[in-house]
Amino acid sequence: VQLQASGGGLVQAGGSLRLSCAASGSGFISISYMGWYRQAPGKMRELVADITSGGTTNYADSVKGRFTISRDNAKKTVYLQMSSLKPEDTAVYYCAATPASDYPTYEYWGQGTQVTVSS
Repeated sequence: VQLQASGGGLVQAGGSLRLSCAASGSGFISISYMGWYRQAPGKMRELVADITSGGTTNYADSVKGRFTISRDNAKKTVYLQMSSLKPEDTAVYYCAATPASDYPTYEYWGQGTQVTVSS
């Protein structure tokens, strides 16, 4: 399974961005969970949000009410709509995917996309 993330950029505090991550490869049939992680400079990578193939979502407390994860199974794509962005949301964002049997460990990772929120 290959994952291609896009949509990062520079935005002012309070603004919005939408990240997309398209999956490809025949192995996608085994994928149940798709998610977004982020890693800020000097910090550990952390889960931002994830979603099952059935649409059940899970969010980090720090983004609840501001970020929305969604998924289009037909397009093999997961989205992260980020609103009310804060400078502390600045990080490299990574999309990830994994079969249910491996969760919460994520097996497949995309390249990161930089999100920078200016104050």
